[in-house]
Amino acid sequence: MGRAIVIGSGIGGLATAIRLARRGVEVEVFEASGKAGGKIAERSFGGYRFDAGPSLLTLPEQVLELLDDDLRFPIKKLELITKYFYPDGTQLLAYSHVGQFAAEVEKKLNVPAAKVTGYFQKASRIYELTADLFIFGSFHRLKNLANIKSLKTLMNFRSLQAFSSLHEFNTRQLGEKRLVQLFDRYATYNGSNPYQTPATLSVISHLEHNLGAFIPENGMFQVIDSLLRQALRLGAKFYFGQPVRKVETDREKVLGVWTDKGFVAADIVVSDVDIHRFYSSLLPDSRWLSKITKEEPSSSALIFYWGMKGDFPELDVHNIFFSASYEEEFDCLFRKKELFDDPTIYIYVSSKYQRTDAPESCENWFVMINAPADAGQNWEELTERLRRKIQEKLERMLGRKLTENIACEEVLSPPGIFKQTGSVNGSIYGNSSNSRYASFNRHANFRSDIRGLYFVGGSVHPGGGIPLCLSSACIVDGLVEEQLIKDKR
Repeated sequence: MGRAIVIGSGIGGLATAIRLARRGVEVEVFEASGKAGGKIAERSFGGYRFDAGPSLLTLPEQVLELLDDDLRFPIKKLELITKYFYPDGTQLLAYSHVGQFAAEVEKKLNVPAAKVTGYFQKASRIYELTADLFIFGSFHRLKNLANIKSLKTLMNFRSLQAFSSLHEFNTRQLGEKRLVQLFDRYATYNGSNPYQTPATLSVISHLEHNLGAFIPENGMFQVIDSLLRQALRLGAKFYFGQPVRKVETDREKVLGVWTDKGFVAADIVVSDVDIHRFYSSLLPDSRWLSKITKEEPSSSALIFYWGMKGDFPELDVHNIFFSASYEEEFDCLFRKKELFDDPTIYIYVSSKYQRTDAPESCENWFVMINAPADAGQNWEELTERLRRKIQEKLERMLGRKLTENIACEEVLSPPGIFKQTGSVNGSIYGNSSNSRYASFNRHANFRSDIRGLYFVGGSVHPGGGIPLCLSSACIVDGLVEEQLIKDKR
């Protein structure tokens, strides 16, 4: 069935390796770092363990279907997805159950529950219209645009809300400023600006509330560990610490890759590296690179991993402390390329459900704020300044001292994200979705002019985040199947 080389072992690369190996393809995976996972990582220090990247799982069946029964792991559905803290002292509990969440909104924000349930119905409808074409399929191929489901999507294009920003849509549907801010936040799930990104992104709220948010029992890295074990079981070979230096083609088809140890021939090459980096170093191409760099990059992040002494019953697993001016915060991030002095703060405490992630009577805090992509800012100075701002804000909003409770700390800034994951300039999701055409401008999962060359991961179609990366692997698997059938003929 031929040989396939997968460049990179993020979740998209691992899923691709599994799918191709199941087809009988000989699969070799080359990974520049010493371990698999990409952005889904973990770190341990001072007796604390942290999920270092994504912190919840939606559409978990995408992962579980890739695994043999004995490799599947228990997952917990979150009854309370997020606890929200507002500057005016309001605390809102975003329950998983739509009716319960709607009742909480009515009680705390005086917004009729029917407005919330109606919003989720509209988000569900958008998902129904977009899923097959924009998430689980490739609109880059003419034949995919000609089926009945795609024609239905195109006929109902106005229902996708692509001509309104997410903020405009949320304001029309919900009205109440604090509730609008909550639903605007979903733009950050792919590193975008709610004041610019199309309202189509409201589908993310549908995934969390209508379909559910989950956490693996032993932390998010369990996803990577199980996928890696599955790929190895199927015969895929992994070469860690061996970066691919160049992809070799004869212009019309892929020939293989070059590593520090020489040339490796292959009929299929699948890249799971940042598409910007691919065209700047692995297959240099100024024309393609120019197309990619014209798009606005996604946001990055500044993360503090804090080992905290003491228990904090005020917090749940996922917590958001909102800024007083969301619009000004996003203006700083995307126009000024600066960090906002009153940032929205996300705190993830996995020890709330996995007690062994922190010492007894302690907690592990993953503290993150959105940051602009790296453009040469002084990150050492910014880190020191924002650490103080974050601590002051949390102490004010929680009403208790925190600084003396920080037992140990590690920090990750945009340059560090680039170094660890290869995401150019620390842009976690590649390009942002800050235009109505952003989805159409994402790189396809294939090159029509180079046979055997494919792409997966968050910087290509359909986009960033675990569900979309796994979808990219599924799309590539279908494309490879077509190639294998043609080769057999």
